This record gives sequence, C-alpha cells and structure tokens, in this order.
Amino acid sequence: MFNAITHSAMYVLDQDEALDFYVGKLGLEVNTDVDLGFMRWLTVNVPGHPERQILLERPGPPAMSEETAEQVRELVTKGAMGGWLIFTTDDCRSTYETLLGKGVEFTEEPTERPYGIDCGLRDPFGNRIRFTQPKA
Repeated sequence: MFNAITHSAMYVLDQDEALDFYVGKLGLEVNTDVDLGFMRWLTVNVPGHPERQILLERPGPPAMSEETAEQVRELVTKGAMGGWLIFTTDDCRSTYETLLGKGVEFTEEPTERPYGIDCGLRDPFGNRIRFTQPKA
C-alpha cells in the first residue's frame, strides 16, 4: 500500500529559533518555507535527502484551537510531548565534538551500544534527538 514516509512533524515554539538550531547548528537544509496565511509551512531535511522532510510546526490553528494549542505549547516547554528524531552519522564522536563546539547541549555523550555508537540531545524546545553511528 504505502511506499514512503515523506514528512514527520515536530512541535516547536518559535520557527525562527528552530531554523537557527536545525539548520544553523545541526546542518540540515531548508526544504520549504512558505507563509500559507493561516500557518507557516517550514520543513527541513538532511542535505541531499529531500524525500524525507521534518515539519517544524508551531502548535496552533488550523490544526487545533488556540486553547488546545496553549496546552500543547506548555507540554512542549516541559519536554513532555514525546517528539523524537534519530539521525545516522558516519562518525558519532566527531559529530558530537562539532556540535558541542556550536553550543549544542547534550543529554548523553557518545556511548557504545550493541547497535553502534550513539548520543542524545534536546532541541531548544525539549524534543529529543539522537544520532547513531551504526555498527559496520
């Protein structure tokens, strides 16, 4: 039936701050940045892979009422929304050092796992991000 996932969404509280983090620090690229009037459609992707985009969505209308959006924004602020991204990298430790130099704050340093080496961080809004160097 299905043959691809094209978009995943992450709630962010400030789309400009999200751009600075995801593009400026993590090195993703902007795929789409369009003002639709009722919302800003902002997607990023791993460079060279536009077939899989991350929608950096600010909670609000038209997807939800303003009252619900405020509740969601409070949960995002607490890091309780459960948003996750997992990236792969060829060199986890080198990527960690590069991002550390850009001021990215980590929740876990690179650690050997049965599946490879990975580490964890959070975006400025509390969403969890991991990147993994899979075992060869």
